[in-house]
Amino acid sequence: MPLIKGAAMKTIELAKVFSRYPAGRYKSDGPFSGEKFREEMLLPFINNEDLVVIVLDGAMGYGSSFLEEAFGGLVRKLKNKDIVKKKLVLVSKEDPFLVKEINSYIEHGLDERNA
Repeated sequence: MPLIKGAAMKTIELAKVFSRYPAGRYKSDGPFSGEKFREEMLLPFINNEDLVVIVLDGAMGYGSSFLEEAFGGLVRKLKNKDIVKKKLVLVSKEDPFLVKEINSYIEHGLDERNA
């Protein structure tokens, strides 16, 4: 995990502060959607912190629609994947594949097929 001396950093333990049952793409899909997580947690912290650490452990699973909307959608909102890649640190000891999956959504967030 990259640490920068003097950097403003926020850690979000998703399962503790958002939901152990994140699901759905849009707010209309339920109370713990990717859209809600992005709008209410990711965007404010990305805009105000140097680093945002997302701890993915503890949730009962993640659907691709939740992950793509939260993280791919973050890239679309900011219109810049480099900012997201620079500021976001993803952590999962339980399922390291999650980090790879999310990084793929970040990498392809501006692709036409995802927009």
